[in-house]
Parts: sequence; C-alpha cells; structure tokens
Amino acid sequence: MSYSFKGRVRYSEIGEDGCLTLPGIQNYYQDCCTFQSENIGQGMKALEERQRAWVLSSWQIVVNRYPKLGEKVKIVTLPYELKVFLGYRNFAMLDEQGEYLAKANSLWSLLDVGTGKPVMVNEAMHKGYEIDEKLDMEYAPRKIAVPEGGELLEPIVVKKHHLDTNHHVNNGQYVNIAMEYLPDDFVIRQMRAEYKKQAFLDDVLHPYVVSTENDYVICLQDEAGKPYVSVEFQGQ
Repeated sequence: MSYSFKGRVRYSEIGEDGCLTLPGIQNYYQDCCTFQSENIGQGMKALEERQRAWVLSSWQIVVNRYPKLGEKVKIVTLPYELKVFLGYRNFAMLDEQGEYLAKANSLWSLLDVGTGKPVMVNEAMHKGYEIDEKLDMEYAPRKIAVPEGGELLEPIVVKKHHLDTNHHVNNGQYVNIAMEYLPDDFVIRQMRAEYKKQAFLDDVLHPYVVSTENDYVICLQDEAGKPYVSVEFQGQ
C-alpha cells in the first residue's frame, strides 16, 4: 500500500541553480519510506529490538524536472514485492498539479545486524507493507558495468558525518561523494547506484572515475579494487 507526505523545497535543500538537488530528492524518498515504516510499527525501534536492518542494494532515480525553492511537492512510496529477504520499492515526487517530477526504483535487503547475513521477511512485515502495483517507468538493470580506461583519484577517508544510525556510510552519502567528480554543467537525468558492501568509520574509499559519451560511472572501492558502490550518472 502506498504512503505519501507533502513538503516544500527548503533553502537548505537547493543547489547553486536554486533547485532541489538529486541528493535532496533521495533524502525525501528515504524519509518517506522511514515514515511509512514508523507508521506500521516496523520502524527503527522495532528493527533494533529484533537486531534487523534494511540495507539498500540498488537505486534508480529518474528526474523529469528539479523543483525550485519554495515549490510544494508530494512524495510517495509503495512497496511492490516482498520475497525471502528482499524488498522492492518505488518512489515518486509530484508537483502541485500532480505531474511527476521524479520516479525511482529500489531494492533492499533485510540483514541480521549481528551476523551481517540476510534474514527472512517475517509475517508482520508482510502484513504491514501491503503490496501495490509497480509504477509505470522504464526500469534499468540493477547491475552496473564499470568500463575500463578510467582514472583512479585521491582517496577519501570515511568520517563521522558520513554515517547513519546503522553506523555505516549512508547510501545518500555515497552519491554525494560521487557527484563531486561530475562537471559543473552536468545535469543529471538518471542516477543508478549498486551497493556492494558497507563502509565504516575510517575506511578508505578510492574513487575510480570513467566518462563516456553522455554519462559518468564512479566506483568507490577499497584498496584492493573491490567496490563499495558503483554509481552511474546519465546526463539530460
């Protein structure tokens, strides 16, 4: 069953162009699914008591238009499949006229916090997250191919401000870091992110950056070249 809330684009959420940023859209989406979980009794406290955590495996966000400062928006999320230890969830942001500003698809894995292993979605979750129909959008593959011929840039040390309540780097922080390697005039139409493993305080991220005709792939990897996350940006 879908869940929604309304908001207004704040000054603290805009970029130099006066519009909501891609990380701003991502934050609205993350807040929306968190609010839904809290409402149905499957929020942070319930997960902590059971030593469970939902960890993002992949994002696909497609932006039609970035809303401006002060613009009123509606944010919607809907789970459309729960199976074994996986949760599939759509998101959307709409303007006051009901036009889609952005749509998204995401895949989440339910983990045991103590072991880091996947665990089955329980009956309470199946009951709480009533399944809805998938959004009408062009679904991209979850896997991201990282082309050869890129450049390995200066490493980044994970700091406290990168972490979330699960004590690892928040999924949105990876995107923030990856966006630093885009040209100033690059307007993102679609972002895809594939999360491979969690990064913790004092871990070192080694950015590997590849540009093609109309997109960039940024792989944040460990010293051995194994990716924490691969992020693909397609331009408008």
